[in-house]
Amino acid sequence: MALGQKHLCLLLVQPSIVTLLHSPCKSLFEQDKTFASAHGVDLDAISSRLSPLLALDPYQRIRLINWIRKRYKPAPSEVLALKGHESLFASDEYLIPVIEDDPLLHLEDAKRRIRALGRKLQKARQDFVDYRAFVGERLGRSGVVEALAEPAASTSTHIATPLRDDDSHYFQSYGENDIHAVMIQDKVRTATYAQFIQSSPELFHDAVVLDVGCGTGILSLFAARAGARRVIAVDASPVVEKAQQIVRDNGLEDVITVVRGRVEDIQLPEGVESVDVIVSEWMGYGLLYESMLDSVLHARDRFLKKEGGVMAPSQCKMQLCLCEGGEIFKERIGFWSDVYGFDLSAMGTNVYEDAIVDVVGPEAVLSEPCTVKDLHLASITPKQLDFSAPFTLTATSLQRTKAYALTLYFDTFFTADGAPAPPDAPVHVVRDGDPILAEVWPLGWRPHTGRRMSSGQGLKNGEPAKRRVTSFTTGPASVPTHWKQTIFLLREPITVHEGTVVQGTFKCHKSTDNSRELDVEIHYTVKDPDEAQAPGKVVVQLYKVR
Repeated sequence: MALGQKHLCLLLVQPSIVTLLHSPCKSLFEQDKTFASAHGVDLDAISSRLSPLLALDPYQRIRLINWIRKRYKPAPSEVLALKGHESLFASDEYLIPVIEDDPLLHLEDAKRRIRALGRKLQKARQDFVDYRAFVGERLGRSGVVEALAEPAASTSTHIATPLRDDDSHYFQSYGENDIHAVMIQDKVRTATYAQFIQSSPELFHDAVVLDVGCGTGILSLFAARAGARRVIAVDASPVVEKAQQIVRDNGLEDVITVVRGRVEDIQLPEGVESVDVIVSEWMGYGLLYESMLDSVLHARDRFLKKEGGVMAPSQCKMQLCLCEGGEIFKERIGFWSDVYGFDLSAMGTNVYEDAIVDVVGPEAVLSEPCTVKDLHLASITPKQLDFSAPFTLTATSLQRTKAYALTLYFDTFFTADGAPAPPDAPVHVVRDGDPILAEVWPLGWRPHTGRRMSSGQGLKNGEPAKRRVTSFTTGPASVPTHWKQTIFLLREPITVHEGTVVQGTFKCHKSTDNSRELDVEIHYTVKDPDEAQAPGKVVVQLYKVR
């Protein structure tokens, strides 16, 4: 490899990252040459000559790699002459990989992973130091302090790389009152769960119910009120202490057993081998944020009856639509361009990289929704929660307008038999004045006493009974929920009018930095119905949901 070619590799490879990439890597400059891996460059010898290029952001680096790949044997001197402000560094054309699974394009993910691990290691060391200081100051036990001293160099490898822990802060955050107040006061959410449970005696009467992530225990209380024989309420958050008190205060300690721990680690109480129903409010922003569904599915596979067991909710659909989003754009990005006569637009540069959780009014929706993921809780697997799905959105706006964003929300369905809702079943949209917003039950209300139906019951005189479906949506047409909507701002707004087609692929997977966060990748093209030519260029944007 010529020295000029090595200069370019330094732009793409950092010393701490190089050893992570061992897959074959095609040369940037010699089209017919492939290296065993993406590393092997003498970085120290040439780093001083590339300092301007090292300031490129991740998207500019990706664009540069693909620009080089697209050109035919570019001269290293031509590439090294780049200053970083050329048009190629802003063109979305070069966000599209030229080589599938190009190792050089995975470097940014690797760097983020290492930065995250570095931060966790630093925090773990600081926590260790703080703990030693606490023991020494409060307990005054010199022997304990010595035992907790920094380990000798020969044993330092035991703490060099701390175990990954994406759970501690997550569970701790649910120990605060405010978050539970917000969820319970979300009447669309809470009243729909209550309505389903209270109106399904054939499912809950005399049943054994598992409440995963019980929080205050509100769903367990509903289940007990509906006649459940036994309810096991599980949560790893400190809130379970209050849940236990709430159970006692309501005189239900003979029905509800509160268990503190991760559902992956607990055992069912003695005498309980399986459960009839798993109820859980596991949904996060954009549906899958927080990754709590993984735990619910683990509980399903361990504890739910194989025949006749029911998941509540039974189904969720992720919906994507075009959104005008002009006000959100102005609030988050546009206003920075003129602040007391100064241009502060640099402050809005990174806003596009994070999804925004906010409320979008129904008037801002510019297309019918497209289902990008349909989750049937009885059968879906954790592996299927990382997915890629095509979408087609057709604009419905009669006037020519700009779409500044794509918006994601979800619909949730409950059925007493746990089967998916019929394909033509509409989701219930809660609007102001809806009775569900006013429904209350008096303190001490007693459940309906009815006979629990078997999973096969529902046929009468040979005719199938009409299946009742309970549902709610978190979409813009509904009274806002605490989930709001998840908004993906577009770097370049799309001009649309009736019939404009936005078509592409929606990719979603757990973040490599934190498994409870999401990485979303959206590819799309735009086709104007008034123009004969093919759809425009493919645009690619990457987002974090966190």
